Amino acid sequence: MARLGIREGKIKYHVGADSETETIRWPTNLDRKAIEKRLTRVAEKAAEFELAELAQKFTGVAAMPAAQIASSVVAALTWLLNQPAPERARYAEITRELEMVALNLKNLK
Repeated sequence: MARLGIREGKIKYHVGADSETETIRWPTNLDRKAIEKRLTRVAEKAAEFELAELAQKFTGVAAMPAAQIASSVVAALTWLLNQPAPERARYAEITRELEMVALNLKNLK
């Protein structure tokens, strides 16, 4: 099972029993509008992949409170990271968008 660690400016993955770790660095200055834009793209991309439940999490994101957005982002990333390797690779674009948002959740107002 994959574990996700999020800290300011970094995301760390711990994948499998061997605890393989990957660190990704990104800017942490996205405002709410930019976060909403990325999550709208996530919903569209998820719909393209016929991931209706994932797409639904981010439909109408502009009206969601910050806590709901944060919860949905973490749940979606956890689900994606726990998919078999071929599926994770297939959904890499969605995962990257969610990772960027996860690093910027503190900016939601």
